[in-house]
Amino acid sequence: MEIIKGGVTAPKGFKAASCAAGIKYQGRTDMAMLVSDVPCKAAATFTSNKVKAACVMWDKYIVDAGRDLQAVVINSGIANACTGEEGYKACRVTAEAVEKNLSIASDSVAVASTGVIGMQLPLDKLSAGVDAMSGTLDSSIEAGTAASKAIMTTDTVNKELAVTFSVGGKKATLGGMSKGSGMIHPNMCTMLAFLTTDVDIDRELMQEALREVVNDTFNMITVDGDTSTNDTLILMASGLAGNDCIRDKDEDYESFVSALRFLCRELAMKMAGDGEGATKLFEARIEGARTKEDARKMARAIVGSNLSKAAIYGCDANFGRFLCAMGYSGADFNQNDVVMYFESAAGRIDVFDKGCPLAFDEDKAVEVLKQKKVTVVAMMNEGTESAEAWGCDLTYDYVKINADYRS
Repeated sequence: MEIIKGGVTAPKGFKAASCAAGIKYQGRTDMAMLVSDVPCKAAATFTSNKVKAACVMWDKYIVDAGRDLQAVVINSGIANACTGEEGYKACRVTAEAVEKNLSIASDSVAVASTGVIGMQLPLDKLSAGVDAMSGTLDSSIEAGTAASKAIMTTDTVNKELAVTFSVGGKKATLGGMSKGSGMIHPNMCTMLAFLTTDVDIDRELMQEALREVVNDTFNMITVDGDTSTNDTLILMASGLAGNDCIRDKDEDYESFVSALRFLCRELAMKMAGDGEGATKLFEARIEGARTKEDARKMARAIVGSNLSKAAIYGCDANFGRFLCAMGYSGADFNQNDVVMYFESAAGRIDVFDKGCPLAFDEDKAVEVLKQKKVTVVAMMNEGTESAEAWGCDLTYDYVKINADYRS
C-alpha cells in the first residue's frame, strides 16, 4: 500500500466540484459535489442518534434499498436537522437538480448537510449551487481538495487522503475526505465522511467491511461527547480498477480491508486532532485487556473524560484522572494489574505500576505532555486484546467557539 496525493478524485471514474452558494457562509465555498462516471455500489453507516437529519433519512433509504449511487451533494453551514417536511423537500430538490443537469436518477443521488440544527435550507440556493457545480466537475486532485474544503464548518484544516494497493494483480485506489471538529462522539462513524474506490467488490461484503473498520476507527474518536444528528459515512465503489469482483473473504478482500482501515484511521485521527479549540491530538492505547470490548470502553473513556482532556491541555501528569475514567468505563479489570505511562515525540514517562504510583520527574512529564500528539498507554496484563481511541485537549477556545456558534 502506498499513500498518494489527493482524495476522493484519486480513484478511477470520480469527479468533484465545489462552489460558494451562500447557504450560510459568505465569501467562501459551502457546497461540494462528487460524481462517478458510472453507477457505484454503495455502503454506508449513519448516526445512532434518535434525532436524525433529513439528509440522513434520505440517504439511509437509498442505501438500505440496495440502490446504486452515482452522485453526492454536500452543503455546509446548515445541518437540515429538525426541519420536518421542508427539510426532506430540500433533499428531493437537490437530487432532482442533479437529475436535471446530469441525467442521473434522483434516487441515485445522496445528499449530506452539516452546520446549524433547526434552520431551513434555502431551496433556490441549493438548486443554483448544483447548476453551477454540474458545469465544473473535474477529476483533478485540485478539484477533490477544493471539495474537501467546501464541506468544512469549524474545521481549521481540510481532511483528505488517498492510497493505492494491489487487488487481483490490478492497481486499485481508495480515496476519502471528511469533516468534523465539534459534536464528535460517534456511535457509527462521525460527522461527514465520503470514500471512493475503483475496486470491484460485492455490495454486502463491502458493507460488512465498512462496519468492521468503523468500529476500530471512526467509532473510537471523541471531541466533546455529543453524537451528531447528521453523522454519515458513504463508500462508493466504481469497479473501474479492472479486478475480478471480490465475492469472498480471500486475500484480495484482506487487501481492501487493510487499505480501508488505514484510510479511516488516518481520517479519524485528523478529525480528533482538529477538535474545536484543540491544540493537541490525545490518544489512548489499551493493551493486554481481557476482551476487545473492554479495551474499547477504557480507551474511549480516557479520551472522552473532560478531566483527562483538561489535564492534557495543562500538561498535568495527573494519571489518576485516566485510571478513574477506566474505572467507570464499564470494563472489567483489576487496578493492581495496570501499568501506565505517557509517551510523545519527547519520550516516555512511567507513572503507575500495578496498583502503586511511581516517582517521576515532573519537568520531564511536562515536556512529554506538551507535544502536539500525546499518548496515554495502559498495559492491563490480563489478556491479549487491545484498542486505540483518539480525542483532543479541552481548551478555553472550545467554549468560545460553541458559545457563538449560531452567530
